[in-house]
Amino acid sequence: MSGHFELKTSKDEQTYFVLKAGNGQVILKSEMYTTRAAALNGIKSVQTNSPLDERYERDVSKSGKPFFNLKAANHQVIGTSQLYEAEAGRDNGIESVKANGQTTDVRDVTE
Repeated sequence: MSGHFELKTSKDEQTYFVLKAGNGQVILKSEMYTTRAAALNGIKSVQTNSPLDERYERDVSKSGKPFFNLKAANHQVIGTSQLYEAEAGRDNGIESVKANGQTTDVRDVTE
């Protein structure tokens, strides 16, 4: 079972996407976009940049939990992971985004 993207709408009517692994777990969440077209461009950017290790910024939150950002070539953040308990979990999350990020399965659940 492979991963997929889901387009969603926030309470304030902005559009965002999540990348889900084959098991249905969210592995990456985007920023908020003002248009559906902008969110779709964000998905294209994930598809392009997710295989490239140098596009991942590994970081630690203020509470000490590891997470990562996927960045475009222009260094803009495309998506952010959840907070993990350990660096190994974060690294597994990155590998999951690499494995699932090129999927062309985009599901619109905005309605």
